[in-house]
Amino acid sequence: MDLEGVISNNPVKKDSWKTVLTLAFQSLGVVYGDLSTSPLYVYKSAFAEDIQHSETNEEIYGVLSFVFWTLTLIPLVKYVFIVLRADDNGEGGTFALYSLLFFSAVSGLELSMSKEQHHYVEVPVACAILVFLFALQHYGTHRVGFLFAPVVLTWLLCISAIGVYNIFHWNPHVYQALSPYYMYKFLKKTQKGGWMSLGGILLCITGSEAMFADLGHFTQLSIKIAFTFVVYPSLILAYMGQAAYLSKHHTIESNYRIGFYVSVPEKIRWPVLAIAILAAVVGSQAIITGTFSIIKQCSSLGCFPKVKIIHTSSKIHGQIYIPEINWTLMFLCLAVTVGFRDTKHLGNASGLAVITVMLVTTCLMSLVIVLCWHKSIFMAVCFIFFFGSIEALYFSASLIKFLEGAWVPIALSLIFLIVMYVWHYGTLMKYEFDVQNKVSINWLLSLGPNLGIVRVRGIGLIHTELVSGIPAIFSHFVTNLPAFHQVVVFLCIKSVPVPHVRPKERFLVGRVGPKEYRLYRCIARYGYRDIHKDDLEFEKDLICSIAEFIRSERPEINLGIEYLENDEKMTVVGTTSSNLDGVKMCEDDRDVSEIVGSSEMRELKHSEKTRKRVRFLVPESPRIDLDAQEELQELMDAREAGMAFILGHCYVRAKSGSSLMKKLVINLGYDFLRRNSRGPTYALGIPRASTLEVGMIYHV
Repeated sequence: MDLEGVISNNPVKKDSWKTVLTLAFQSLGVVYGDLSTSPLYVYKSAFAEDIQHSETNEEIYGVLSFVFWTLTLIPLVKYVFIVLRADDNGEGGTFALYSLLFFSAVSGLELSMSKEQHHYVEVPVACAILVFLFALQHYGTHRVGFLFAPVVLTWLLCISAIGVYNIFHWNPHVYQALSPYYMYKFLKKTQKGGWMSLGGILLCITGSEAMFADLGHFTQLSIKIAFTFVVYPSLILAYMGQAAYLSKHHTIESNYRIGFYVSVPEKIRWPVLAIAILAAVVGSQAIITGTFSIIKQCSSLGCFPKVKIIHTSSKIHGQIYIPEINWTLMFLCLAVTVGFRDTKHLGNASGLAVITVMLVTTCLMSLVIVLCWHKSIFMAVCFIFFFGSIEALYFSASLIKFLEGAWVPIALSLIFLIVMYVWHYGTLMKYEFDVQNKVSINWLLSLGPNLGIVRVRGIGLIHTELVSGIPAIFSHFVTNLPAFHQVVVFLCIKSVPVPHVRPKERFLVGRVGPKEYRLYRCIARYGYRDIHKDDLEFEKDLICSIAEFIRSERPEINLGIEYLENDEKMTVVGTTSSNLDGVKMCEDDRDVSEIVGSSEMRELKHSEKTRKRVRFLVPESPRIDLDAQEELQELMDAREAGMAFILGHCYVRAKSGSSLMKKLVINLGYDFLRRNSRGPTYALGIPRASTLEVGMIYHV
């Protein structure tokens, strides 16, 4: 059943240029912080393999050539012009976890203090920065973006200006290194050392994958504009400027002296260091927001336990905040930062994570080209061969450093893989049990209108995740309880990917079985920014929607079993406030004029003296038949008697005879994840005094 059919028919507004440029500005502070700060550590990491510098500058020119063409081919050509087009309803899809930036930014302190002092200052400062960064996340992407974007923009202007200065002051002919011929000369001269240094050169594109992972927080055009016209030219100028400086300074006092700060003029070194530390704070923002997007997608696909997702924007669906993931990510970053205490090991871990993600993206894109874009297989082969060969070269250089820090992303990936597999497998087994044990309409008809039990006054509200069919847990109720309510409502609450659902489109109401069974199905639809009403207001809207469905339902002639087996025919009904011409409900002793001032409403009321008097106010036109009046009267009686919320808890267990592995996965792993994951949001607002919780064991 299409739950979004009525909602998504509205025309989609095209973003104005003001909106696009605003998002492009915000993306600087969210998407490009990591990529923009890569000049801090690329040259230092590339020359960490004891590569000697010669007077011909072939080594420096070779590294610059690799950096230029890597930045041009991977982020610009592959991601901006190709991969970003393969979005899934505005969502991107890959992420990597690493903490390289804070040793790199804070490492500028090496130039102003002794080595012993530096070791005592570097880690605490990095940890303090991390805690501050994660504490800001609950403010939302748009606020964080506006806060951080000026920092990144200032940083990019700063490094590009320094780059231009170094080019003209030290070596105006450094542009010659942009020729790919210098890459060949570099590898030929340095051989194995040059090949291993590719793991450091790879760091020039760390953060590129965030353009795709953070796509849901922005738009394609805004991300493309920010990278093409701001980030890319600034980085090229910065790397050229560093190469120009190093080409005239071959004597290296120590390892860290080849870093970024040594190429900064001494008079402005401290202000640049301050901006760099702020930029490093922003650097991990791309990873954090990307992780939020990936976890949300995995959860919606049933591959990750349910988590609390807070939508921080009413305009951009993908701008979210996940508290549990935020603090888990902070803990992991602090652990890696304190554990390694070394920029080289962090760089190795970062490099392997980044290139692995890019390789996976390349492989998946080749499938998208054929299956989704319907292009030729030859084009897909060319894509995977061209970009895959480049990334495979970098992957081989990163993989050889497995024991020097690159094992961290592999270990974390295995942990998350196990969690995702266990959750997906358990969810799949539960779904298959639901499908196989779904109650048929013939079974319901065989019970008769009384369902084979005593029907007592009142409304039984059964929460279910099924939008069609009768859940297996209902048969569990009927066979184990001696009595049940005279009116039964199967309630399904669904979230749809729009900010707000209009009140007049809130409910879908239909029947389950013949009229005399008094079984209804109601699907309540909420947007991701809709506020769930309190239980009393929701009850009133729900009952009125069912009453309006009864009033407006057209009488069908000769209903056969074929029609009854089709439980998909439902009617869109609005809430009480939105449905001005529909049924109104008045409870207790309130005056009818308080509800509606029109004299065209007639009152259906119960004559007996009851604890809570309920009245339906029905429009005079069109008139309803006697059967509908009788059904409304029965619904009114049931409402007066009260409403019970029935929640079913399903406990999944491996059936007897299952393998030991299956028992471990289902009975221990999945059960642990289920107990510690978030439950349905609607369950939080249900009054506990009128709740009946019934458990059922699924033997899968």
